[in-house]
Order: sequence, then C-alpha cells, then structure tokens
Amino acid sequence: MIISKDKIQDLNQKGLAEQAESFGFLKLALDKKGVDAETIVQHLADFQVAIPSWALGAGGTRFGRFSAGGEPSTLEQKIEDIGLIHCLTQTAGAVSLHIPWDIPSDPEAIKQLADSHGIAFDAVNSNTFQNQADQTFSYKYGSLADRQQAVREQAIAHNQEVIRIGKALGSQSLTVWLADGASFPGQNNFRKSLQHTQRALQEIYSELPADWRMFIEYKPYEPYFYSTVIQDWGTSLLLAEGCGEKAFCLVDLGHHLPNTNIEQIVATLMMKGKLGGFHFNDSKYGDDDLTVGSIKPYQLFLIFNELVYGMNNNEANNPPLAWMIDASHNLKDPLEDLIQSLEAIQLAYAQALLVNTPALEEAQIQNDVVLGQELLQDAYRTDVRPLIREARLRRQGALDPIAAYRSFDVRNELVRERGLKTVATGL
Repeated sequence: MIISKDKIQDLNQKGLAEQAESFGFLKLALDKKGVDAETIVQHLADFQVAIPSWALGAGGTRFGRFSAGGEPSTLEQKIEDIGLIHCLTQTAGAVSLHIPWDIPSDPEAIKQLADSHGIAFDAVNSNTFQNQADQTFSYKYGSLADRQQAVREQAIAHNQEVIRIGKALGSQSLTVWLADGASFPGQNNFRKSLQHTQRALQEIYSELPADWRMFIEYKPYEPYFYSTVIQDWGTSLLLAEGCGEKAFCLVDLGHHLPNTNIEQIVATLMMKGKLGGFHFNDSKYGDDDLTVGSIKPYQLFLIFNELVYGMNNNEANNPPLAWMIDASHNLKDPLEDLIQSLEAIQLAYAQALLVNTPALEEAQIQNDVVLGQELLQDAYRTDVRPLIREARLRRQGALDPIAAYRSFDVRNELVRERGLKTVATGL
C-alpha cells in the first residue's frame, strides 16, 4: 500500500489553521525565554529512528501470539510497511534487519526498494539465541560464551556472515546481543564464559570494515535467570574496550533491573565516548517491550536531557548515535504502536532541547536543588506537540499520523492485500 503525498496534504488541510495558531503561540512563548523554536523544529525534522524489521507483525509472549492480520510475510513487505510509517511521520527513515529472519535474496533490489521509500539500512543484528534449521550445533547452553569451541566458532561465523550481508545493503554497524548465561549455580564458570565471549567478539571485530561499528548489548536476565554473561553496561564497556575503538555499548531501555538510573548510565558512557546507540521501549517490571513513553515518560525525558547535554559537550568525541525502536506488539496494531513510539521519542527529544542548561548548571553550582528541579520540569511540562507537528508538516508528513493511518484504513487495506492469517518473522 502506498499513500501519496497529495492525499496526506489534502488530509492536513483541515488542521492547518489550528496548527499555525498553536505553533505561533508556542513560538512566541519560547522567544520570551530566549529559545529559538525554528532551531528545535529543524532538529526534530532531521531526527530519524530506525524501525526493526521484526516489529512490524504482532509480537509474541510465552503464552500466545495474536496476528494483527495483513502482517508482512516478506522483507519487501516489511520495507513497504516502514515506508508507510515514514510517509506519515517523516521520522522512520531507516530499517534494522535481524539475520537470519530477514536475509535478502537480492540485496541490490532490496536497496532500491528501500531507497524508493526514503529508507536507509541501520545496524544489522545477529541471532545466536535461537537454533536455525541448517546449523550443526545447538545454542541451548550458549553461543559466543559456550564451553565448546565448535559452538563458539559457529556463532562467530554467523556474525561474520551478518557483516557481509549488511555490507551488501549499505549498513555500517553490527549489533550483538547474547542470551548466553546460566539458570543454576554451577552451570557455568563465570570467568571462562567472559573470556570466551571477549575472544569471540575480538574475532568478529577483526572482520569489521574500516567504516563500521560494533554495538554490544547487555541484559541482566532472561532467558537465563541466575547469571547473564553480558549482564550490565560495565561488562559491555569492558568488552567494547577489549575489542577496540570501533566497538561501543548499546543501551536497551528494557534491559535494566527495576529502578536503574538509566540516565546516569547514558551520561557515563558518553563521557567515555563509548555510547553507540539506543533501543527504545518502555517497561513496568522488566523487558516488557511496551510502547515508548507509555509507562515512564519522565524518565525518557531525563535520558534525553543527558543525551542532548552529551551531544553538546562531546569532549570524548562520542560518535553520532544509532536510534532504534525495539518493542513487541501483542495487543495493538503494530504499525500504530510504532507511530506512537516515534511520537514519544520526538516529545522527549523536543522537551530536552528546551532545558535551560546554563541556568541548570548555575543552580547546581549554587546547590539550589529546588531551582534545578523547576528548570527540568518547566521543560518537561511544556506542550511541545506543535513543534513536532510543524517538523512533520515541513517534511510533508501528516499532522496527526495516527488519525491519518485510520483515515486511510491502512490495516484493513493490508489485510485485503495480504490476507488475514499472514505471520511476520520475529519474536
């Protein structure tokens, strides 16, 4: 399904006057505070978030998976769905592939299709947490950390193959997430598991092209519950530094124990120049993979406050960050869920851009705790939606992407095109 820009502009017409009024009012209010609304709008217009190829179908749980109908069953259809989201939001300008779920049979044709939708290829993701049909050894007890050398070599070879696939598509980064760990004391030797992982990552790293980066993800638990080999940001940092200057930490917002101060982790990693990117989602208890900003929107704002500060004070020369959504959609239409997540990310980014950093730093020097909180919450409580709508409008996107999605009856159109019982690859 393709939505023409003319249809979007026609739909936007009835909201243009109200948008002009709300944007003008906010612009005037920000001008009085010394904030240039036009600069923020440009930052928002330039900000792009990658959509993972596995998030376009209904997500699964341990108890069941309920198809949304019209799910994309091929990589081509997944890129077309991301094209729909990008057409409406003008924020989803990249795709992140998971191998082997989405191996392109014709990389050049896939590149051309993506380019026709304005989609670039973000990080490619390896998968050694599942057995594949043609593999010789099982990952039941581990992959890069496994006690058996043959298993480790198989996992290394897979990651190297993912690099080759990504290179053919124009990607420039590899994301490695390991499920490796133990559920029972005595199952693994902690030191040897970490040593195996470091050596394996170094071997994978040696295959990176000169202009590539490797992102090392971490997670405290699941699928193993006694120990995880790469359980926290410190271990990820240790491994990244053990690989080289092209290796970085990747922060998934759901991959932390409850009440972890993620914004402090962000600040520390940027100070070290080792923050590679983000997987956005939200959670109440653990790795819930809920819609971004649906549970802890203030934390998301605080994280972006550190990101904006880090990008503006980049003494460690931290490279540009890779942004991606990583969520599982079991109840919502997955495309609507992704649109909501993109909006939440833009909201937090815009709010963080409003923070009066010089005033905040002076309040910190003076130990004025109350003023520090007031400055942050003043930015957080500002309704920045007119800025986001203006950014979309100037890129010929929809003023209200969810309303447009429903107005164009996208899900039912996809069901008519693809059928009711198609199932997308992924978890």
